[in-house]
Amino acid sequence: MDGRHEQKTFTQIMLMCLGFFGIQFGWALQMGNMSAIYSRLGASESQIPLLWLAAPVTGLLVQPLVGYFSDRTWCRLGRRRPYFLGGAIFSTIALFLMPQASAIWMAVIALWILDTSVNVSMEPFRAFVGDILPENQRKTGYAMQSVMIGAGAVIASFLPQILASVGVSTEAPLGHIPDTVKYSFYTGAIVLMVAILATVKSTPEYPPADMEEFRKLQKQTTSISKTLSEMWQAMTTMPSTMRRLAVVQFFTWAAFMIMWVYFTPGIASGVFHATPGTEAYEVAANWGSSCFGIYNGVAFGFAFALLWLTTKFSAKYIHIVCLIIGGLGLGSLGLTLFGVEFSKMGLVIPMVCIGIAWSSILSMPYALLSNALPAEKMGFYMGVFNFFIVIPQICVNLLFGPVMKHLLGGSAIAAVGVGGLSLLVAAFFTFFVQDNTIKKQA
Repeated sequence: MDGRHEQKTFTQIMLMCLGFFGIQFGWALQMGNMSAIYSRLGASESQIPLLWLAAPVTGLLVQPLVGYFSDRTWCRLGRRRPYFLGGAIFSTIALFLMPQASAIWMAVIALWILDTSVNVSMEPFRAFVGDILPENQRKTGYAMQSVMIGAGAVIASFLPQILASVGVSTEAPLGHIPDTVKYSFYTGAIVLMVAILATVKSTPEYPPADMEEFRKLQKQTTSISKTLSEMWQAMTTMPSTMRRLAVVQFFTWAAFMIMWVYFTPGIASGVFHATPGTEAYEVAANWGSSCFGIYNGVAFGFAFALLWLTTKFSAKYIHIVCLIIGGLGLGSLGLTLFGVEFSKMGLVIPMVCIGIAWSSILSMPYALLSNALPAEKMGFYMGVFNFFIVIPQICVNLLFGPVMKHLLGGSAIAAVGVGGLSLLVAAFFTFFVQDNTIKKQA
């Protein structure tokens, strides 16, 4: 009896997901600071979206390969844990290197290393839950991942401000990174490594049920052409639940990419009525950063509610309701185009709505997907599923500019409103996803 079908305790589930806290800590530092780092190193605003392409392109290339090979890995550390640890080591190095960059090309290289390494660690974590937990606990496992993601994002998002409040310098000449950002990245490097090590040490993996058959499967990966052929075949025969979730994910992540790019300039013009270069614009920019911290904080808090909700309701209908709430919250900001005024504090309510949606986005699609996948291809399909996260981000970065120019009149707040509509479209398509999750009876 190896325990693979045993019910896990709350503490065991928490420890197996702790590594995600560290991964998200490093990821949030990147999300919150990379644009400012690029700007300080001399990048223009028009260059920044292209410099950001490192994240989605890296995920597009790395995650399916890592998933595929982790499905076929078994060693002393297990199946997924070697990838957690390897990715963590290089992520730690990149987090130490990033604030030392003194030129754009140096920051770009550090970002590629960081994104590649984080993706190597992150992708197997999704399959890890499917490997370790019995089916009726997977919703809880992914909800716990959402808790860890929220906690890491909130602390990392506010860390530079916390350091500034205790006297760490926020000033630096052009071409240099302020100490608040440097020490935040150094802290993130340590947190990421410690969290990953805690998961690796505390959570054992179980060997394949049929080791002889598994060894045959391993030998099949020695031919690159055969590997690529098998990957293509698996992609073209993906389960119907995954195909339908792909549509949901496309509209979901397009919405959030739009928000990440246009929210701050949108509220600066639409709520604060400020233009770049003015003091009011700097106030708006700082408040925009705080708004991101608010929605991440709400996502963290709501993840605890998800832990309870998953014992009472279907993952499918939880996700539909959360997407509708998020879509209405984000879309409401577009009402400024019709004369509706938001106060500074009035932005909190939309952020709460977005945080509720974000908490569900980070967990419920994976709960829906994991029970529809064959166990022997769990890692690979989780990696392919990442396509439907990064492709919409790439599309927004490359194609939304002409939409802004020709259809939205250059209005960033209108773009934010479009993001809200995209979340509502995602909620609509969720109705067509088959829910194979096992409902735990109250």
